[in-house]
Amino acid sequence: MKRRFTATLAMGLFMACATQAMAQAQSYPSGPMRIIVPFPPGGGTDMLARVLSQKLNASWGQPVIVDNRPGANGTIGAAHAAKTPPDGHAMIVVPSGFAVNPSVYPKLPFDSLRDLQPITQIAASPLLVVVHPSLPVKSIKELIALAKAHPGEINYASSGNGSPPHLATEQFKYMTGVKMTHVPYRGGGPALVDTLAGHVQIYFNALLPAMPHAKSGRLRALAVTTAKRFPAVPDIPSIAEAGVPAYDMSNWYGLLVAGRTPRDIYMKLNAEVVLILNLPAVKDRLAADGAAVVASTPDDFMAFLKREIAKNAKIVKLSGMTAN
Repeated sequence: MKRRFTATLAMGLFMACATQAMAQAQSYPSGPMRIIVPFPPGGGTDMLARVLSQKLNASWGQPVIVDNRPGANGTIGAAHAAKTPPDGHAMIVVPSGFAVNPSVYPKLPFDSLRDLQPITQIAASPLLVVVHPSLPVKSIKELIALAKAHPGEINYASSGNGSPPHLATEQFKYMTGVKMTHVPYRGGGPALVDTLAGHVQIYFNALLPAMPHAKSGRLRALAVTTAKRFPAVPDIPSIAEAGVPAYDMSNWYGLLVAGRTPRDIYMKLNAEVVLILNLPAVKDRLAADGAAVVASTPDDFMAFLKREIAKNAKIVKLSGMTAN
């Protein structure tokens, strides 16, 4: 009798919780919303947050503010997002560095996969491998051959230790067995300026700032870093196509909420954001910035994050890189 009573009580509690969760999802969102950006205003992460803010406000009729909380390569904003109430009213847009931070900041005040719930991978874009015209190479195969003939003599730029260009170049070095010397800068702007001046020879740069210089001839574009050619630059081969099978590195952006947010709520948020991302105007806006919409499910984005964190951990360990 006691066992039957306990089972009945447990079932009752489960049904009550399920009913409450369904009611919360039906009324969601019930108040103002926030999109946390773990970087200063301006830049790709901030731009995406503002696009989502405007569209979510139009869809749901709730204020959606952008809350910039920069610092420590995005970890300050992410730590704040992890501590917000798990009700879906606070979100965070993160770049690909989110999956690097667990390896270069071993004492993060949050667990990237447990304390934050993935909603969707928003978009992705390749890096563009550009070289100064003084470097006598016109393809990835020629670059590999030259680097192997002159180990350590070729310099490559990055926008900082642990940045996407740093990770992408180290992965290239690991997969090809070449040795090149890293020259880290504090940001993409200074790295690009010195590549244009010929102070460094190679830069795995973001597509948008690099392409005008490749078109003008001030830099030479060799390849994109995604697994396949990128629609915005169809004439440029991928590194994998150019002789390094399985190479695939990209800049990407994702949306997350606090961990323990009820599934009904985060699935409702996912559905709305996916609709927004597939609007022609939004796709065109991202394409103008050199990115392609992904719009994945929460489960697919979680699986992607796990793969990215594991891949980046291997690169960080092999290269011995640390945070700036």
